[in-house]
Amino acid sequence: MSNNYMLEIAAGSLASALAAQQGGADRVELCSSLAEGGITPSHGLLAVVRDRVRIPVYVLIRPRGGDFLYDDAEFEIMRRDVETCAQLGFDGVVIGALDADGVVDARCRELVSAAGKLGVTFHRAIDASADLSRTLEDAIALGCERVLTSGGSANALAGAGVIAGLVEQSAGRIAIMAGAGIRSQNLAEVVRLSGAHEFHGSARAVHRSSMRYLNPALKDLPPDTEQTSAEEVRAMKHQLVALSLLPSATRG
Repeated sequence: MSNNYMLEIAAGSLASALAAQQGGADRVELCSSLAEGGITPSHGLLAVVRDRVRIPVYVLIRPRGGDFLYDDAEFEIMRRDVETCAQLGFDGVVIGALDADGVVDARCRELVSAAGKLGVTFHRAIDASADLSRTLEDAIALGCERVLTSGGSANALAGAGVIAGLVEQSAGRIAIMAGAGIRSQNLAEVVRLSGAHEFHGSARAVHRSSMRYLNPALKDLPPDTEQTSAEEVRAMKHQLVALSLLPSATRG
């Protein structure tokens, strides 16, 4: 079986991380609050996932939602979170920060240094940057393994052409991972148009609450949640395996 293509699943809970593993994902990006783009998970979630998940796990290092412009206190929080991930034995971390002009914050080098031997992904802060090409070069200079990007668009399919340009620019110096809005229904098209070999999605489905009693006055607190579907992960991975077995000329 070819390993040309890799599938990373963004998991916002232990159940989602286990579903990603069950479905055949190659790697998990562990985070919380996926609805706001993901933030750093709690220490408890980190510890339990590290105990129970056997595939590689990278942890999102992001202290809050919103922009990627962080003050000194927020950077200190991120540095300590990176150190915690190293102490707990995670495989990698996912970082990113910009200055007010949309350029990679030089302090990212402190986070990479704190990561030590852990792998480092530069996250979708690249999509909020002023110049994606320059940000890619900055991520390479930082020593990152990969960048996660939608090509500066709302989703990876819309940005597939830009992603293809980043793949060409990278020239094998760093992996380009396409992400945002990727599902089994559009994955093959993103593969074809982007030329990327790593793909990122959450594969989420609605998880119905088991509560028998619901207070009708709390309509602003819906009981249902979303979590990763092992079946959707399996469908995505099946497509990537099938595509990897095709001749390269046929893929494009």
